[in-house]
Amino acid sequence: MKLNLPSPLEQLNSPFMDNHKVELWVKRDDLIHPEISGNKWRKLKYNIQQAREQKEPTLLTFGGAYSNHIAATAAACSAAGIKSIGIIRGEKNKVLNATLSLAMEHGMKIHYVNREDYRQKEEAGFIEKLHKLYGQFYLVPEGGANYKGVLGCAEIVEENSNDFDIVTTACGTGTTLTGLLLSSHKNQKVMGFPALKGGEFIASNARQLLDASNKVETEKEKILGRLELQTDYHFGGYGKVKSELVDFVNRFYVEYNLALDLVYTGKMFFGLFDLIKQGYFKPGTKIMALHTGGLQGNQGMKDRLGIKLNF
Repeated sequence: MKLNLPSPLEQLNSPFMDNHKVELWVKRDDLIHPEISGNKWRKLKYNIQQAREQKEPTLLTFGGAYSNHIAATAAACSAAGIKSIGIIRGEKNKVLNATLSLAMEHGMKIHYVNREDYRQKEEAGFIEKLHKLYGQFYLVPEGGANYKGVLGCAEIVEENSNDFDIVTTACGTGTTLTGLLLSSHKNQKVMGFPALKGGEFIASNARQLLDASNKVETEKEKILGRLELQTDYHFGGYGKVKSELVDFVNRFYVEYNLALDLVYTGKMFFGLFDLIKQGYFKPGTKIMALHTGGLQGNQGMKDRLGIKLNF
């Protein structure tokens, strides 16, 4: 499997940046791999290593019908020579969407469960039922949200000279954010932009993920002290969009030749540019924004909502 690592770091140059005296760099994790891009590979890296240690390696994970994580897991497992099972939230449709079609092309076995059962995905009884169905497997939580995922994401900042004042990322579970926090230095802020409503919970998720580390309590508190959440840019909730977000993503592509997804990175960059416009950052601030990939998810938004993107 050929991976583009370390991923490129590119500066965004424009009159907007010059006028606000902010230096913005984009960590192009979207270029790591055509199908296993962004933070998806980072979160899967050490989980796949662990899964391969089994006698007959099989990796089982969870996600929605349009999940970037499901698509990336199927591709990564196929490349690594291990079997994959995807537990999908919701009923089976007559026509497979692009995400699940891609997953199945990579050999993933798809298992649909209703939403009520899906809510039990972390309960021992539900996991035991899956073991009875599929035998032994290595379990990866939805979105790759475990400490091995955190360790993979911690390598993002370490790949480049770490002289940024602020590192930003879009957030779903907080795993990527926690990895960035773990490798951040004491004078750095790590800014998270939750893609869903009520994203304040991500701070407690980060705490729980850090609890799996060998850090002493005082050190964990210092790490969490570098966290800042911007919770006003969710556009109504997870997977929700508004016309101003679509317009922004289209304009962004024209100006910077950089494609964003509507679920995560579009919301982060919208929020980041809004904060820059407000003068939130002092002149001379140097920011690294993580592009977490996920562009395959745009097709689902187009199919379901009739959204038009110019890329």
